Amino acid sequence: MQSAAVDPTGALDEDLTDAVVDLVLRGMWRGRPESEHRPLVDAGLAMVKGPMVLPTERARTAASRVLRVTPGSEQEQRITAAYHAFLPVNRQVREVCTSWQCRPDGTANDHSDSAYDAEVRESLEDVHDAIQPVLRRLEPVLAGSGRYVADLEDALDRFDEGAHEWLASPLCDSYHTVWMRLHQELLLVLGISRAEDETLEEELVARSRG
Repeated sequence: MQSAAVDPTGALDEDLTDAVVDLVLRGMWRGRPESEHRPLVDAGLAMVKGPMVLPTERARTAASRVLRVTPGSEQEQRITAAYHAFLPVNRQVREVCTSWQCRPDGTANDHSDSAYDAEVRESLEDVHDAIQPVLRRLEPVLAGSGRYVADLEDALDRFDEGAHEWLASPLCDSYHTVWMRLHQELLLVLGISRAEDETLEEELVARSRG
Protein backbone atom coordinates (compact mmCIF):
# COMPACT_ATOMS: atom_id res chain seq x y z
CA MET A 1 0.00 0.00 0.00
CA GLN A 2 1.30 3.48 -0.88
CA SER A 3 2.04 5.53 2.23
CA ALA A 4 0.13 8.76 2.68
CA ALA A 5 3.44 10.50 3.33
CA VAL A 6 4.78 10.01 -0.19
CA ASP A 7 2.72 9.94 -3.36
CA PRO A 8 3.61 7.76 -6.38
CA THR A 9 5.64 10.59 -7.94
CA GLY A 10 7.90 10.75 -4.88
CA ALA A 11 6.53 14.05 -3.58
CA LEU A 12 6.32 14.56 0.17
CA ASP A 13 3.08 14.99 2.03
CA GLU A 14 3.02 18.68 2.97
CA ASP A 15 2.53 17.89 6.66
CA LEU A 16 5.82 15.96 6.79
CA THR A 17 8.00 18.18 4.64
CA ASP A 18 9.45 20.24 7.48
CA ALA A 19 10.12 17.18 9.61
CA VAL A 20 11.90 15.32 6.81
CA VAL A 21 14.04 18.32 5.87
CA ASP A 22 14.96 18.88 9.53
CA LEU A 23 15.94 15.24 9.97
CA VAL A 24 18.09 15.21 6.83
CA LEU A 25 19.83 18.48 7.71
CA ARG A 26 20.53 17.28 11.26
CA GLY A 27 21.57 13.82 10.13
CA MET A 28 19.80 12.20 13.09
CA TRP A 29 17.49 12.73 16.01
CA ARG A 30 18.86 11.41 19.28
CA GLY A 31 16.65 9.78 21.89
CA ARG A 32 13.87 7.26 21.64
CA PRO A 33 11.40 7.91 18.82
CA GLU A 34 8.54 10.21 19.77
CA SER A 35 5.04 10.09 18.31
CA GLU A 36 5.91 12.74 15.71
CA HIS A 37 8.64 10.50 14.32
CA ARG A 38 6.37 7.52 13.76
CA PRO A 39 4.78 8.76 10.48
CA LEU A 40 8.26 9.17 8.98
CA VAL A 41 9.28 5.68 10.05
CA ASP A 42 6.03 4.21 8.73
CA ALA A 43 6.56 5.99 5.38
CA GLY A 44 10.09 4.67 5.00
CA LEU A 45 11.55 8.14 5.49
CA ALA A 46 13.28 7.36 8.78
CA MET A 47 14.63 4.33 10.59
CA VAL A 48 15.27 3.67 14.26
CA LYS A 49 18.75 2.50 15.18
CA GLY A 50 19.26 2.14 18.91
CA PRO A 51 18.80 5.56 20.54
CA MET A 52 18.71 7.39 17.20
CA VAL A 53 16.26 8.13 14.40
CA LEU A 54 18.11 8.29 11.08
CA PRO A 55 16.97 9.48 7.62
CA THR A 56 16.66 6.87 4.90
CA GLU A 57 17.85 7.34 1.33
CA ARG A 58 14.22 8.04 0.44
CA ALA A 59 14.22 10.94 2.93
CA ARG A 60 17.45 12.35 1.55
CA THR A 61 16.07 12.20 -1.98
CA ALA A 62 12.85 13.90 -0.87
CA ALA A 63 14.72 16.64 0.99
CA SER A 64 16.94 17.23 -2.03
CA ARG A 65 13.86 17.67 -4.19
CA VAL A 66 12.31 20.13 -1.73
CA LEU A 67 15.42 22.27 -1.19
CA ARG A 68 17.04 22.31 -4.65
CA VAL A 69 16.94 25.77 -6.22
CA THR A 70 16.39 26.20 -9.94
CA PRO A 71 19.57 25.22 -11.83
CA GLY A 72 21.06 28.14 -13.74
CA SER A 73 18.99 30.72 -11.89
CA GLU A 74 20.34 33.94 -10.41
CA GLN A 75 19.49 32.52 -6.99
CA GLU A 76 21.68 29.48 -7.64
CA GLN A 77 24.53 31.69 -8.83
CA ARG A 78 24.41 33.87 -5.72
CA ILE A 79 24.21 30.89 -3.35
CA THR A 80 27.10 29.25 -5.23
CA ALA A 81 29.24 32.34 -4.70
CA ALA A 82 28.50 32.24 -0.96
CA TYR A 83 29.19 28.49 -0.88
CA HIS A 84 32.60 29.02 -2.48
CA ALA A 85 33.39 31.56 0.24
CA PHE A 86 32.13 29.10 2.86
CA LEU A 87 34.39 26.17 1.98
CA PRO A 88 37.78 27.59 3.08
CA VAL A 89 36.17 28.62 6.40
CA ASN A 90 34.72 25.12 6.67
CA ARG A 91 38.27 23.77 6.68
CA GLN A 92 39.14 26.22 9.46
CA VAL A 93 36.27 25.21 11.71
CA ARG A 94 37.27 21.55 11.43
CA GLU A 95 40.81 22.46 12.40
CA VAL A 96 39.57 24.44 15.41
CA CYS A 97 37.42 21.57 16.65
CA THR A 98 40.32 19.14 16.23
CA SER A 99 42.66 21.48 18.11
CA TRP A 100 40.16 21.81 20.95
CA GLN A 101 39.87 18.06 21.32
CA CYS A 102 43.53 17.10 20.71
CA ARG A 103 46.92 18.62 21.39
CA PRO A 104 49.38 19.05 18.48
CA ASP A 105 51.14 15.84 19.55
CA GLY A 106 47.90 13.87 19.15
CA THR A 107 47.14 13.47 22.84
CA ALA A 108 43.73 14.40 24.21
CA ASN A 109 43.37 17.99 25.31
CA ASP A 110 42.61 17.86 29.04
CA HIS A 111 42.20 21.67 29.11
CA SER A 112 44.84 22.07 31.80
CA ASP A 113 46.78 24.52 29.61
CA SER A 114 44.76 27.72 29.64
CA ALA A 115 47.13 29.44 27.20
CA TYR A 116 46.63 26.69 24.62
CA ASP A 117 42.84 26.81 25.05
CA ALA A 118 42.93 30.59 24.66
CA GLU A 119 44.75 30.20 21.33
CA VAL A 120 42.08 27.78 20.12
CA ARG A 121 39.35 30.20 21.23
CA GLU A 122 41.10 32.98 19.28
CA SER A 123 41.09 30.76 16.19
CA LEU A 124 37.38 30.14 16.70
CA GLU A 125 36.85 33.90 16.80
CA ASP A 126 38.60 34.15 13.42
CA VAL A 127 36.21 31.52 12.06
CA HIS A 128 33.19 33.30 13.50
CA ASP A 129 34.28 36.60 11.98
CA ALA A 130 34.91 34.94 8.60
CA ILE A 131 31.50 33.29 8.39
CA GLN A 132 29.51 36.47 9.05
CA PRO A 133 29.84 37.97 5.53
CA VAL A 134 29.01 34.57 4.04
CA LEU A 135 25.81 34.39 6.06
CA ARG A 136 24.91 37.96 5.14
CA ARG A 137 25.25 37.04 1.46
CA LEU A 138 22.98 34.04 1.96
CA GLU A 139 20.15 35.76 3.83
CA PRO A 140 18.56 37.50 0.80
CA VAL A 141 18.70 34.37 -1.39
CA LEU A 142 18.27 31.39 0.97
CA ALA A 143 15.04 31.43 2.93
CA GLY A 144 15.49 30.83 6.64
CA SER A 145 19.27 31.03 6.59
CA GLY A 146 19.18 33.86 9.11
CA ARG A 147 18.63 31.25 11.83
CA TYR A 148 22.22 30.12 11.43
CA VAL A 149 23.47 33.52 12.61
CA ALA A 150 21.42 33.27 15.80
CA ASP A 151 22.22 29.59 16.40
CA LEU A 152 25.97 30.05 15.98
CA GLU A 153 25.92 33.08 18.29
CA ASP A 154 23.99 31.12 20.90
CA ALA A 155 26.42 28.20 20.76
CA LEU A 156 29.40 30.55 21.02
CA ASP A 157 27.89 32.32 24.02
CA ARG A 158 27.28 29.03 25.82
CA PHE A 159 30.81 27.88 25.05
CA ASP A 160 32.23 31.12 26.46
CA GLU A 161 30.16 30.64 29.61
CA GLY A 162 32.16 27.47 30.25
CA ALA A 163 29.93 24.81 28.68
CA HIS A 164 32.67 23.31 26.52
CA GLU A 165 30.34 20.81 24.87
CA TRP A 166 28.81 23.71 22.93
CA LEU A 167 31.79 23.80 20.60
CA ALA A 168 31.65 20.34 19.03
CA SER A 169 29.30 17.95 20.85
CA PRO A 170 26.73 16.17 18.63
CA LEU A 171 24.40 15.91 21.65
CA CYS A 172 23.34 19.57 21.53
CA ASP A 173 23.06 22.37 18.97
CA SER A 174 26.78 23.06 19.37
CA TYR A 175 28.72 25.36 17.07
CA HIS A 176 29.90 22.41 15.00
CA THR A 177 26.42 20.83 14.90
CA VAL A 178 24.84 24.05 13.59
CA TRP A 179 27.72 24.45 11.12
CA MET A 180 27.16 20.94 9.77
CA ARG A 181 23.47 21.70 9.19
CA LEU A 182 24.41 24.82 7.23
CA HIS A 183 26.89 22.82 5.15
CA GLN A 184 24.34 20.09 4.44
CA GLU A 185 21.72 22.63 3.40
CA LEU A 186 24.11 24.26 0.95
CA LEU A 187 24.87 20.90 -0.63
CA LEU A 188 21.19 20.02 -1.04
CA VAL A 189 20.20 23.47 -2.26
CA LEU A 190 22.90 23.36 -4.95
CA GLY A 191 22.68 19.62 -5.77
CA ILE A 192 26.33 18.99 -4.89
CA SER A 193 27.60 15.58 -3.79
CA ARG A 194 29.97 15.07 -0.85
CA ALA A 195 32.69 13.93 -3.23
CA GLU A 196 32.33 17.08 -5.35
CA ASP A 197 32.28 19.16 -2.18
CA GLU A 198 35.52 17.65 -0.86
CA THR A 199 37.31 18.15 -4.19
CA LEU A 200 36.20 21.76 -4.47
CA GLU A 201 37.17 22.49 -0.87
CA GLU A 202 40.69 21.20 -1.52
CA GLU A 203 40.97 23.43 -4.59
CA LEU A 204 39.65 26.54 -2.85
CA VAL A 205 41.75 26.04 0.28
CA ALA A 206 44.89 25.58 -1.82
CA ARG A 207 44.05 28.71 -3.79
CA SER A 208 43.39 30.74 -0.64
CA ARG A 209 46.75 29.70 0.82
CA GLY A 210 48.60 30.57 -2.37
